[in-house]
Amino acid sequence: MADQIEDLVKLQPVVIKQLQVLYEKNRIAHAYIFEGAKGTGKKNIAMFFVKLLVCQNVSENVPCETCRNCKRVDSGNYPNLLQIEPDGQYIKIDQIRELIGEMTRTGFEEGRKFYIIHHADRLNTSSSNTLLKFLEEPEGEVTAILLTENYQSILPTIQSRCQHIKFSPVPREILMTTLQEQGISLSMASTVSQVTNNLETAIFLAKDEQFAHVRRTVLKLVEAIKKNVHEALFIVYEDWLPSFKEKSDMELALDLLLFAYRDIVTVKSDSKSALVYPDMLASFRELALHSTFDQLSKQMQAILQTRQNLQRNMNRTLMMEQLMLNLQEGYTFV
Repeated sequence: MADQIEDLVKLQPVVIKQLQVLYEKNRIAHAYIFEGAKGTGKKNIAMFFVKLLVCQNVSENVPCETCRNCKRVDSGNYPNLLQIEPDGQYIKIDQIRELIGEMTRTGFEEGRKFYIIHHADRLNTSSSNTLLKFLEEPEGEVTAILLTENYQSILPTIQSRCQHIKFSPVPREILMTTLQEQGISLSMASTVSQVTNNLETAIFLAKDEQFAHVRRTVLKLVEAIKKNVHEALFIVYEDWLPSFKEKSDMELALDLLLFAYRDIVTVKSDSKSALVYPDMLASFRELALHSTFDQLSKQMQAILQTRQNLQRNMNRTLMMEQLMLNLQEGYTFV
């Protein structure tokens, strides 16, 4: 259990500290909105907060995890805690009425009562208004925790009555570990975790054949640039331009190309930073050996310039031809 709390601290150090300070100073609000992307730990931290407030043996602002109350919260049998999930697409008015009925009946234990609303952005208008009245005039000691990935979709009147706690994106090293636990290779986990820090999006990209194709094409181009401009242009005409007809695909490919050159800089500077393409280490070492920092900087600037030109709707063939010439300049291969 201590490991679980350690993991939460690694995932959301600022949020955990915020909640611990609220507990320590006994400044518990009657309602919170926990906002963060999927995979940022909102549900687990909501349960941590409930346990912190009901634990019988709190030590250093951390619940003990072993007392009767902690165990009942973990097992879902704590009578003073209710949770609501959307019923279909929305959280309906009857669910909120039932929640309020449960919260106001007398069969509860002594002490603070809690309710957690999952996907609170899916409250419809009628259920939002019903909840609003209860938020304004809760009976007794009641704390609401609303969880959402989409804060702006919650009624402003509800927002104004809740303390807003914003969760940080998942740190890259944690995202990479989680992806590998899902059976995704280190190489692919390293790449997708640079493109997004949303767990759901990362898993989708890691398993998407189109994304894998973009990655392969980009790395093929880096290898071709190393040889000569003719090889590079051949890849541009045969693979790059036919594959990346949509602007979004071209943007992604240029981003992945930029990451490759950043990796080469990382290798050259002997930095401990995690590579975006760990599977390319041997090749990037060779490139780093034959490149100066000034040259690598100019190459990255050329890619960034190309990305800007893409937004200006320049002719893509001419744009990529110019980029290949700029990337080829100055290589010292014999």
